[in-house]
Amino acid sequence: MSDKVETRNVKNNASKKGNKDLLFLKSDGIATIRLNRPGKKNSFTMDMIDQWVEALEKSRKDADVKVIVVTGTGDSFCSGADLAGLRDAENCAIDHKNMLWEQIHRVALIMEDIDKPIIAAVNGIAVGAGMDMALMCDLRFVADTARFSEGYIRIGVVPGDGGCYFLPRLVGVAKALELFWTGDFIDAREALRIGMVNRVYPADKLMEETYDFARKIADSPELAIRTTKRATYQSSRVELRTALDLISSHVGVIRTLKDHHEAVNKMMAKLSSK
Repeated sequence: MSDKVETRNVKNNASKKGNKDLLFLKSDGIATIRLNRPGKKNSFTMDMIDQWVEALEKSRKDADVKVIVVTGTGDSFCSGADLAGLRDAENCAIDHKNMLWEQIHRVALIMEDIDKPIIAAVNGIAVGAGMDMALMCDLRFVADTARFSEGYIRIGVVPGDGGCYFLPRLVGVAKALELFWTGDFIDAREALRIGMVNRVYPADKLMEETYDFARKIADSPELAIRTTKRATYQSSRVELRTALDLISSHVGVIRTLKDHHEAVNKMMAKLSSK
């Protein structure tokens, strides 16, 4: 699925729903969520957050969806929240808290609930909440033109969309604090070097490579993929004995499944043919 075909299909799908700022496509077992405000660097509005949550919910419940890809249109992944829209909000502490907790944070919380792989295809700049939206995905494939900044310090606020949770887990506390406190931009190669992203591709190859990888995962035994994701996150939050207890239960279930037996038979046939 080339990026050109993917974009055309998404737009056709979106036009039927009257939804243009966030586009949604399902094809070949892969759901694509594309932020589509290129003139605003794909900054998100509250309406887009509602659409984003709806798209994630559909992807979570749809048995045909095996992998989810999140990306942006144009030269940006996401520049964070649309500040012009936020300035219209009441200047009240509880209103600002609820805007995050009851609206924007739903994206992070539902992503945590989804055990299907979620890949951020970062096609350009990712700033503030936009960077955090990439961090909350399982994997990050990025264009060589991508640039990242936590950026919140530039407007005198703290990281508001999970950055303090996600970034230290990827790059360590000291590096995370450096990025938070300075708001400095880092490029794709530096993001790869510090372990913040998984792969860097030429910009014109990003979506092709991302979909090739997503298709490979979508064609793998589904419950093994999903259970591995669940076990990995579970194990990162508990001590060893609990982690091993959990994984023994997971293995016990997985080994009774048709997918497991078919994979073993395929492997045995391959070995016997050598």
